[in-house]
Amino acid sequence: MTYFISADDASRHDLFPGVGIQTATGEQLTLSCVEMEPGALVPWHSHPHEQLGVLLEGELTFWIGDEKRTLRPGDMWRIPGGVSHQAQAGDRPVRAIDVFHPVREDYR
Repeated sequence: MTYFISADDASRHDLFPGVGIQTATGEQLTLSCVEMEPGALVPWHSHPHEQLGVLLEGELTFWIGDEKRTLRPGDMWRIPGGVSHQAQAGDRPVRAIDVFHPVREDYR
């Protein structure tokens, strides 16, 4: 096992139109670097994984359960497993980090 993962070695996935991720997986969690084009939408969904995230760049409107909030760089979120959520980028590109526990096998 190597301790370092280059950007070229990270897994890449296009999740939705205008939404791409690069991921790295450890023994018990998955780290995801998210990039969204302006206006891109991650539609309502849920998964069994606990999710924590932080917005690095741009503006992101996030719906978690019955709460809605517009986030700015430095704002964070936490989503328990099984809770429905969606997110939409504002008028600039978005960069964010998500961490999932347990490992997201679909992101390997």
